[in-house]
Amino acid sequence: MVEIGLSFLPFPASDSPLFPMPYSIRPIKELRDQQVRYAPREKKIEQMERAEKFYNEIDTEKDYSYKSICFLITEYRPEMYAELVFPGKDVKSDLLQFIDDLAESIAIPLEQVKEPVWTIEQLCKKFSIRSKTLLRWRRIGLISRRFLLDGKKRVGFLNSSVERFVANNPDCVRRGENFSQLTEEERQEIIKQAKKMSANGKTPTEVAQQLSQKIGRSIETIRYTLKAFDEANAECAVFPNRHTPLSKEIRQTIYQAFRKKESIESLAGRHKRTQTHIDNIIRSHCVRRIMGLPLDYIDSPEFHAMTDPALAHEAAFTANFEDEIVGSEVFVETANHDSTGLPPYLAGLYAIPLLSAEQETFLFRKMNYLKFKASQLRETLGKKKARKRKDEMTQIEDLYDQSVQIKNEIIASNLRLVVSIAKRHVSPTSSFFELVSDGNLILMKAVEKFDYTRGNKFSTYATWAMMRHFARSIPKEKKYHDRFHSSEEEILESAEDLHISPTLEEKIQAEREDIVRHFMSELSEREQQILAGHYGFFENVSPKTLRQISSEMHVSKERVRQIEIRALAKLRKLAKEEHLDIP
Repeated sequence: MVEIGLSFLPFPASDSPLFPMPYSIRPIKELRDQQVRYAPREKKIEQMERAEKFYNEIDTEKDYSYKSICFLITEYRPEMYAELVFPGKDVKSDLLQFIDDLAESIAIPLEQVKEPVWTIEQLCKKFSIRSKTLLRWRRIGLISRRFLLDGKKRVGFLNSSVERFVANNPDCVRRGENFSQLTEEERQEIIKQAKKMSANGKTPTEVAQQLSQKIGRSIETIRYTLKAFDEANAECAVFPNRHTPLSKEIRQTIYQAFRKKESIESLAGRHKRTQTHIDNIIRSHCVRRIMGLPLDYIDSPEFHAMTDPALAHEAAFTANFEDEIVGSEVFVETANHDSTGLPPYLAGLYAIPLLSAEQETFLFRKMNYLKFKASQLRETLGKKKARKRKDEMTQIEDLYDQSVQIKNEIIASNLRLVVSIAKRHVSPTSSFFELVSDGNLILMKAVEKFDYTRGNKFSTYATWAMMRHFARSIPKEKKYHDRFHSSEEEILESAEDLHISPTLEEKIQAEREDIVRHFMSELSEREQQILAGHYGFFENVSPKTLRQISSEMHVSKERVRQIEIRALAKLRKLAKEEHLDIP
């Protein structure tokens, strides 16, 4: 018989059990909590013995009531959960963890044990297995204990538990013993055949599976044999690149190939890696891409109502765009515009139909809802199991791709607007097509920021955004251009006119007035009167001084100034809410 207490392996801290397994049955977990905290030490030992006996009698094909489970462990009939019934498979799994947790809470001194105790090292040697195999045995019923030796907790196995496991799992034990019976000739034959299969593009997993069927050994035996050979013979390894990390570029190439519909099996064979390894690479790249997607959206209460099954009408949002417009004629017919003589780019714009107000609202709602839904799914990624995460990531990518497609449709339908505004800002220092290029970028940003829930037309918002941009960029470009004139004649020309041309200045001022007029309706009558009078917002009306306005309104000049400051502050706040600045 094995001597007690020899060569124990250190046992981890009590908050980090050796074989942690989550509970499937809440009542058993609550029973564990109660017994660990309040049961006397002697009761815990008795309950462990009864739980182990019950564990070995469980039929995984049957169901067990919590009333009988609790009684067989504690000899107490509970009132709570008494009528609940649970599958034998779940009961068996939770009992294993229950025993483990009770043992962890008491750590029996080794000298008090009345039967021989096996260590992990001793069992591995006895059955000619590795510690990983022993861990698998633990998960299927080899019950361990915690013992106190020299003031430290250590793990061991009662001899009765080992004998019971061997009697109940003879096939498992026999497979473990067969591992040590692999002769040198068999090893060499495995390595020889594995090299031939590897040369033909087989992955380590494929080699292990096929050799296992061919020679009648377990897959784990084949895999371990090849791995040990490769580690000891790096110069002639069966899979020389198995332990060489793949570079960032190769990983990216694998992901791109998968995105182009190449199978994981094909990629594994090409790169001499397991399918699991390739799948992990693809999954990690996919996660990084998903987490980096720009899923900012304009929120709406109706989006949150859509997630409630009782209120769901998701088809109105997610239905295919082309199907929606078949019978509704939501497109506005293209105007009869003669594009003869226009450059190809400009001529092509008039082939794209404009959008009606209803169609515009529909597209913005759909685009933002798709991004909202993708964002909601992304927030739950960390809470999903691996298989579910893969499905969720695919769904997020599809939703994002759909939102980008809709965004592009909106942009394409408004490119004519960019051209019309760019024409109004052409000057000797700016190229028309450069203005169009800048305007296109502003249009793209405007699509992302436009709040369709306010009821405004997108074309109005985009016009303000582009006018604001041109009002700022064109004077800067002219100033930069003037600064770097090279000839004396250019220097003299620039010296004659250090400011922007009167025509351009008038145009910028008109744009300012257009923007301010849009918000004037939000001001009080007195605030409107002061701003309109001071800045001359109405035609044929010259700007007035604050003193002139104060005389007309019969208030002090200081009071007029205060009201003007308050009105301007309101305008700035409104402009900020609309993502606009007053030039």
